[in-house]
Amino acid sequence: MSAGKTRLQGMRFPGRYVQGPGALAALGREAAVFGRRAACVVDRGVFHRLEPVIAAATHDALDHFAVLRHGGECTLAEIDALADAARAAGAQVLVGVGGGKALDTAKAAARRLGVPCIVAPTIAASDAPCSALSVVYRADGTVEHDEFLPRNPDLVLVDTAIIAEAPARFLAAGIGDALATWYEAEACRKSGALNMFQVQGLPLAYQIAAHCRDAIFAFGAEALAENDRHEAGPAFERVVEANILLSGIGFESGGVAAAHAIHHGLSELADVHHALHGEKVALGVLAQLRLEGVPEAEFAAVRDFCRSVRLPTRLADLGIRDTGDAVLGIVAARACRPGEIVHNQPFPVSEAMVVAALRTLI
Repeated sequence: MSAGKTRLQGMRFPGRYVQGPGALAALGREAAVFGRRAACVVDRGVFHRLEPVIAAATHDALDHFAVLRHGGECTLAEIDALADAARAAGAQVLVGVGGGKALDTAKAAARRLGVPCIVAPTIAASDAPCSALSVVYRADGTVEHDEFLPRNPDLVLVDTAIIAEAPARFLAAGIGDALATWYEAEACRKSGALNMFQVQGLPLAYQIAAHCRDAIFAFGAEALAENDRHEAGPAFERVVEANILLSGIGFESGGVAAAHAIHHGLSELADVHHALHGEKVALGVLAQLRLEGVPEAEFAAVRDFCRSVRLPTRLADLGIRDTGDAVLGIVAARACRPGEIVHNQPFPVSEAMVVAALRTLI
């Protein structure tokens, strides 16, 4: 690249990342680094099980720790309620414990208060915990908007013993989300597309994305078997790291492309509303590979990997029975909107091309 065409490059990282069995027990000590008064929102699905654990972890380390039950959606009302409660408690740090919506609520509320944020995921279903992004929903569960945050969480505290207690379907979905990381980053590298914060990725971003791919391919099936036994074994630890940390850094710093755009299109169909984010993304990866015209052996290897880690490989696996032009056209129209990330591919993508790619997955 000539000097005249050089663009800014950059990466984003969480402030600190700590992973391992029993990590949540260190919450009080870790929170005290940022302040003696804290507020915490806990996912309603794990509130009764984890509230005593959180209380025990924080009661000697902090002067005040207010615990709130999350309402279920990351809405503007939920964010404001947490911010108000934290402000009333004089919180110097905000904590989110649970799935993505509880964590996103904590991240957005921390931004409003201008205080540090700690997140402690209880599933490894996506790369959201490390990101500087909160997806804000309406009360009916539809997306209101994406809120881009000025910084990533100050601490991501990953207790793999707790994550191993969750159904293995969540880990498989995280593998699906992580699967997209390298393929989308590579598309952006080839096209020169900008990453999530509008600069080109540094070479390290693409190396991390490649390491993410290699880890899930090497350890994915074994990690799911460990998860079935509720064991935080060696393979499980590697895949949790890939799903949360490596994929989180890789997608923000490397960039996103067709796989997630096709996910957005699939999400338009009522038939797939039951599916997890990463399950839809996995099918988006296969569609992206068809768009790119990769050799059949490469496509088959990725498809077979998806099968080995319990991810969908056909539209029917997501519950899509009607694969006529009208239905596939809905997916393609959403995926190919002007300004959509599908246009980060290193070649022009049309709605007809997306429909043709999806037809190979019937």
